[in-house]
Amino acid sequence: MSDKKLKSQIESLLFISGKPVKYKKLADVLESKAKEVKEAVNEINDEYKETGRGFGIAIKRDSAQLVSASENAGFVQKLVTRELQGELSKAALETLTIILYRGPITRAEAEMIRGVNCIYILRNLLLRGLINKKDSKKDARVSEYEVSFDFLKHLGVSKVQDLPNYEDLKEKIEVVGKETSDDEEKTGDEEVLAEDEEKSE
Repeated sequence: MSDKKLKSQIESLLFISGKPVKYKKLADVLESKAKEVKEAVNEINDEYKETGRGFGIAIKRDSAQLVSASENAGFVQKLVTRELQGELSKAALETLTIILYRGPITRAEAEMIRGVNCIYILRNLLLRGLINKKDSKKDARVSEYEVSFDFLKHLGVSKVQDLPNYEDLKEKIEVVGKETSDDEEKTGDEEVLAEDEEKSE
């Protein structure tokens, strides 16, 4: 029987990834063995089936991906269709703009600029075909997002550099991101000072 903690960690990684992940990659991140990870994945999948959960794990060769249960496919498709047909929310438009002028960009970088979690917005934009997701060249463990070629065609340009005021807007967004980062560092310094003052009292 696999360790409960290991299975919990695997579930978290598969959930946040949103795509197939190789057993070896999971093992490297969790500092475990690929064989142990594979056994844990199979056990998790069996538990899902036995308890009638809304999740399942799609297994293909040496990779695993967290997916919705096949018996719920109709409801999932209905929700996805409604989301795709609806208009983009203000938050989605803001995130898309950030990716357009700052991409390729990681989720963490986009969240630092917006100041809120973007994971569900990014998934919606991916489903709509407005952005693409790829492994970062700097760190294979991290994904980066950029606008899709279809979206650029919809805007009437072949590359982002052809957008009106591209350089100016790109620079402004970079400044916003830097200011957000600086504010977070200042907040951290202020908390340390506050703790020191309390101790001195």
